[in-house]
Amino acid sequence: MTMPYLAQPDQHQRLEWLDGGVLALLLDSAATDGQLTVGRFSVTKGEAPPYHLHTREDEVFMLLKGEALLWCDDKEMELSEGGIVYLPRNIPHGYRITSDTADLLMICTPGGIEGMFRHSGRDLATPRPEGFQLSQQSMAEGADLYGQIILGPPR
Repeated sequence: MTMPYLAQPDQHQRLEWLDGGVLALLLDSAATDGQLTVGRFSVTKGEAPPYHLHTREDEVFMLLKGEALLWCDDKEMELSEGGIVYLPRNIPHGYRITSDTADLLMICTPGGIEGMFRHSGRDLATPRPEGFQLSQQSMAEGADLYGQIILGPPR
């Protein structure tokens, strides 16, 4: 039986992510008995992950603040503030933030995708190594380890 879980904002692990953005891991698979992962991205204009798909989890994301372009199976759509997207596993997708800043809530089920973010990102509670940047190699390794398939560069 899963126990309720409570974490205040100062207890969320925060990771440096693409283009200097930050991912706060609100709930991970350890906290939800493997059921889901919830994260919140704070990013700036131009942030875009590689075009990819998930083999293990379904993804929902909601644009709490900002604007973005979304690609799903090569169809381009605009996502405006308050918009929500459901992406079943094995559906190619990507996005690009088009507003100056954006706040994005991500929910994946089952949980586990946080391992990819932890592998590739950097925990902000640790000192930043000189010259740190998210490398294509660490992203590819993380994707491979956690069931993501990178299909191409960001759109």
